[in-house]
Amino acid sequence: MEKNLLRLNAAVTRPDGLINLAEAALLFAQSEYPELRVDTYLSRLDEMAAVVKKRLVPGGSLASVIFKLNRFLFEEQGFAANIDEYYDPRNSFLNEVLERKTGIPISLSMIYIEIGQRIGLPLTGVLFPGHFLVKLSIEGGDIVLDPFAGGRSLSEQDLLSHLSNLMDLHPGDPIDLTRLLAPARKRDVLSRMLRNLKAIYVKSEEYLKALNVIQHMLVVNPNDLQELRDRGYIYDKLECYKAASEDYKRYLSLTPDGPDLQYLRERLLEVEKAKGRLH
Repeated sequence: MEKNLLRLNAAVTRPDGLINLAEAALLFAQSEYPELRVDTYLSRLDEMAAVVKKRLVPGGSLASVIFKLNRFLFEEQGFAANIDEYYDPRNSFLNEVLERKTGIPISLSMIYIEIGQRIGLPLTGVLFPGHFLVKLSIEGGDIVLDPFAGGRSLSEQDLLSHLSNLMDLHPGDPIDLTRLLAPARKRDVLSRMLRNLKAIYVKSEEYLKALNVIQHMLVVNPNDLQELRDRGYIYDKLECYKAASEDYKRYLSLTPDGPDLQYLRERLLEVEKAKGRLH
């Protein structure tokens, strides 16, 4: 795993605009699939984009480009939302999504963005609450697309309806859609994808796999204190008390206040006692 972490670190320490999102996602997937060849899947994305590009008419409208991209991905290639097995971990591994042609909003969006950018669409990811989206900024506004719904274009009302279903909103509540639709940094896209996967592994009590995900998350965002804390939890669960103690202590030293501090101090005392019993 150390070699994989080093390669991922090299991929994500570039300036954000130079990070290859697909490459970074595939490097992470390599930790689960050691035989995975990153270049093979990057070439597949190139080949898919080349097919779409050949169909574009010079000077054609943005609407026609999006239409052809959607038709290629969702009708011809058969990419689709994995609604029935939404929490299947394979939905968060880019190689599996490319092979099985099904995924969740963020993984389908990642493929959509990668192919779109290759054909000249300056697409960006959007960390919209509860549902990852894709945005194309144009003069006069934004086009918001949902690859989980076949690349459908979403209206302002669609977005507000989604928020209403997610939150306890009331008529007249202020909603800043501009802020919610801000383009996401690539590091944050990777973090959200990994966070989804971590939650699945924690819920199923696959703690070693959850630990692997957190190790990669801390490469992507080394200063993420929540993941430092959660790594301590996982080490604690795995009875790796020395490592748990180190993470708890570091988190407590860097977090002067918070609702979980009392609990963590109590856990740290228990971990220190457990360390003592091991000697």
